[in-house]
Amino acid sequence: MPRTSGFLSASESAGSILLTASGEWTITNGAAIDRELATVVATAKRANTVDISAITRLDTSGAWLLARTVGILKQGGNQVAIIGSQPKFDAMLQRVVDTYRPWVSVPDRSNFIVHVLATIGRGTTTALEIALDLVAFLGHAAVVLLRAVIQPRRLRVTSTVFHIEQVGFNALPIVGLISFLIGVVLAYQGATQLRQFGADVFTIDLIAISILRELGILLTAIIVAGRSGSAFTAQLGSMKINEEIDALQTFGLDAMDVLVLPRLLALIVALPLLAFFADIMGLLGGGVMCWVLLDITPSAFVERLNDAVSVASFWVGFIKAPIFGALIALIGCFEGFAVSGSAESLGYHTTRSVVVSIFLVIVADALFSILFGILGV
Repeated sequence: MPRTSGFLSASESAGSILLTASGEWTITNGAAIDRELATVVATAKRANTVDISAITRLDTSGAWLLARTVGILKQGGNQVAIIGSQPKFDAMLQRVVDTYRPWVSVPDRSNFIVHVLATIGRGTTTALEIALDLVAFLGHAAVVLLRAVIQPRRLRVTSTVFHIEQVGFNALPIVGLISFLIGVVLAYQGATQLRQFGADVFTIDLIAISILRELGILLTAIIVAGRSGSAFTAQLGSMKINEEIDALQTFGLDAMDVLVLPRLLALIVALPLLAFFADIMGLLGGGVMCWVLLDITPSAFVERLNDAVSVASFWVGFIKAPIFGALIALIGCFEGFAVSGSAESLGYHTTRSVVVSIFLVIVADALFSILFGILGV
């Protein structure tokens, strides 16, 4: 006998169960629909077709209930199809279904191998989707940047200068302090080890090469990713939650021009300057420790520094700075636009902005090291 309710009915034909939805699937009837779904679906778990042609009204609550129902049926291993969708419901239903993703079945947690493989698969799929979205965002940013070069009037100079101050000038104290302390640590550790071989003077070589080629720019990029990249995500995410970005688009303004381009240019300009400042402070910290620990005077330190490193060593680190700055700005803005409208989402994307930025900076640094090694620089 078919199971029937006010909003959902189940009928069986040739071993196949058809669920037919009807009536007004809206938030007003949400509680009643939910109760009926619980009873009907429990007796029709083998259903593989859901007919929604008889639904007269549908809002996001009803669409979510449909998506959840399909998800529950698919968890039993069934192939479930939604038929009879009306054109006026298609866009909303597809959006809700895409968000809910009912086709992702819950793995059997009693089988550890299946659970691990399912987790890896979901993670890989999510990472690929994010990577594709990020590439698309990068392409859009490149188009906006090129358009600003061709039409300079599109560039918001005041906003760009403001962000240069925020990410550059205001970051000088923390960048300088950490770089100075890293120089002190390098000098102390290097002197302690090299003293065993009577090669104390080569501590200066160690400090100079490490800071100028790698540590100066890498530490600066990591600090900026944690400080400014997260700030970009939080700012844009808050604007997304408050629908300010939608308001900009309503006024005919391109959010990429107004919000992304000034931040991108600010970090491209500011990070090389911060990296230069970090190099100076790191060498200063190393010089102070060499003076205290090894009795090497500042003049002797500078003289040895000139012999130990070349201008190429400085440029090796300095060239990376604009690339790292662009990566951090793009990731920060990308994650800000990805915020979906809740405080939890804002916190999640702000955290992911920092993690992804630091990861990509280190990957880019490794690629630069390989490239410079091949070129013999």
